[in-house]
Amino acid sequence: MNRRSWLQDAIPAALAACLAPRVLAQAPAPSAWPSRPLRMIVPGGAGSGTDVVARVFAEPLSRALRQPVVVENRPGANGIVGNNLAAKAAPDGYTILFSNASAIAINAAMRDAMPYDTLRDLAPVIQVSAGGVLLVATAETPVRDLASFVEYVRAHPNIAYGTWGVGSTGHLAMEAIARARGLRMRHIPYKTMGQLLTDLQGGVISLAFVDARSPLSLIQAGKLVPLAMTGTRRSPMLPEVRTLKQQGFDLDLDGWYGVFVPAHTPAGIVLRLNEEIARVMVAPALQASFAQQGLLWVERNAPEQFARVIRSDIRAWKALATTARVQVD
Repeated sequence: MNRRSWLQDAIPAALAACLAPRVLAQAPAPSAWPSRPLRMIVPGGAGSGTDVVARVFAEPLSRALRQPVVVENRPGANGIVGNNLAAKAAPDGYTILFSNASAIAINAAMRDAMPYDTLRDLAPVIQVSAGGVLLVATAETPVRDLASFVEYVRAHPNIAYGTWGVGSTGHLAMEAIARARGLRMRHIPYKTMGQLLTDLQGGVISLAFVDARSPLSLIQAGKLVPLAMTGTRRSPMLPEVRTLKQQGFDLDLDGWYGVFVPAHTPAGIVLRLNEEIARVMVAPALQASFAQQGLLWVERNAPEQFARVIRSDIRAWKALATTARVQVD
């Protein structure tokens, strides 16, 4: 995802009209902002991938803003609980949301009834990273790549696999693979990544989609075998693992992390946040920390550019869910 010439892109009138118009206007931030701590809502539990990345990110942002940025975990309903809390917060610049593609774009693509409107009630500030999710198998299986995965699943119809939730990136990716290759599999959604990894270690399941960071110690210990990455690029943590597309499967949607504020937050605050976060992101230490989480740093991008990414992803995930015949209650 190349995000060059961020200031050169004009804001399309249609986008400005329908996506938090006041946020996209050019205006200075109030001189007194921020005068007190900010809360960063994370729509995932403590220790989740989103939480870990948010905490890595919050510390340097606190220094840049000269105010504490306090991480507040609000997990539930694949991110809807935390997203809703942020969407309903006062648009005063003191609530920011650190969310991800699954919680933002996939929910919007697959759920008709949510307590907030993603495009109307949340204003994008900046995308900070991109990265895929990882298909793994236990070492006891003969599976070592996507081709042997397909052979193994075909020989074991209705085999169970795990992900971190119904409608998650991993769920959609696995169902798309199964549909395209004529495989029959049974999905087991887990509430946390920790529970999923525990069942992989215990032999309850032998196949799963996971984030690239959480299973690293198990991979290094030879207990799990990495098979393929979703997304457009390989993970910096596992550079030897090819993407699905590099193994002949046409799926290259990236996951991402990004920052949002409630719609109608003053435009100057949004732009100040964008500028400060962009400065934070170029620090080598932070880029190294992101690489340790299996994430790829994204070049500076304006709010309207991130908004276009979100809209495009919603359309793409909706099409994928339709093809894979995945529905959520």
